[in-house]
Amino acid sequence: MLQPKRVKYRRPHRVSYEGVASKGNNVEFGEYGLVATEGGYVDNHQIESARIVLARYTDRAGKVWIRIFPHLARTKKPAEVRMGSGKGSPEAWAAVVKQGKVLFEIGGIAPDVMINALHQAGFKLPIKTKVVKRTKALSQADLLKMEEQHESTLEAIEAEDQITTETISDTGNETPAADATPAADAAPKEEAK
Repeated sequence: MLQPKRVKYRRPHRVSYEGVASKGNNVEFGEYGLVATEGGYVDNHQIESARIVLARYTDRAGKVWIRIFPHLARTKKPAEVRMGSGKGSPEAWAAVVKQGKVLFEIGGIAPDVMINALHQAGFKLPIKTKVVKRTKALSQADLLKMEEQHESTLEAIEAEDQITTETISDTGNETPAADATPAADAAPKEEAK
């Protein structure tokens, strides 16, 4: 799950999600993007589930960019506790998403696959979204670079599938094999005179 390494304040004030996003509202890296059509809080579990859907529907091909990060701690008081006694403890981390913010971007594979994957990922989020295409045209060099990254990713996945691991010893408590030589400290000790 995504969450900050450290924060200045453990229990912050809420940040408003009203209004229109002035930053991060263009598809900058990929070819297609998932854009929020309303504001809201998206927590780290929802971001992770959308990322899993994108990976599944693209067969882990191409490249996915996550354009939001859950910086804001969301607090909650325990069940059946009386009013007062201070603010509740942090329960989850959330990203503050304004209308027009690009949430995810994807590139390097067939357009129909990208559109379908982003559409399915939108169902995992608590806000309404739409799929948009990049407005600034990608150069031929950028398209070739994305295709090379896509090919190398497939090669890396195939290489990982062929790797076999063999555990030799992980705790050090296993009995030595029959053909193993005894340790140096196990040699007979000289008697002290």
